Amino acid sequence: METDEWRGTASADGFAGVRRGLWVEEPAVRYRMPDQVRRAAVRAVIIAAVTLIQAMIAFLSTLAGSWLAFPMVLSSVASTVVATWGVLDVWVTRQMWNQRHGVVSVPSSTARQLRRERRRARRAARAAMREETRIRRRGANRLSEA
Repeated sequence: METDEWRGTASADGFAGVRRGLWVEEPAVRYRMPDQVRRAAVRAVIIAAVTLIQAMIAFLSTLAGSWLAFPMVLSSVASTVVATWGVLDVWVTRQMWNQRHGVVSVPSSTARQLRRERRRARRAARAAMREETRIRRRGANRLSEA
């Protein structure tokens, strides 16, 4: 397939008839995280990045035999504890937000039962509508025969 055909135009002079824009908006697949959870996640990522940098500096200064190696190893250990706390903070914040803002946690059997009841009600309503239209048609046919 030619580039122009892919773009929706098949012109002999190349890109003269390109109608499609460079930026195409696509709907998000997942919903955006709540603000509190996103804040905690950003905090955790920053802490994890600092921890990785500290660990790398500790490793390189150990290889070089620098006096900075020991303090950096200690701070890396402390940062690892803080990074673990940061990840747990994201998890706890997410759980708390779900509980406070009405994310329904219904056992699947209950949810299935509710779906079945709704389906039965919809089927009954459709059957009633069909029966009503049949009655109307029969009445119209009887009037036309008379």
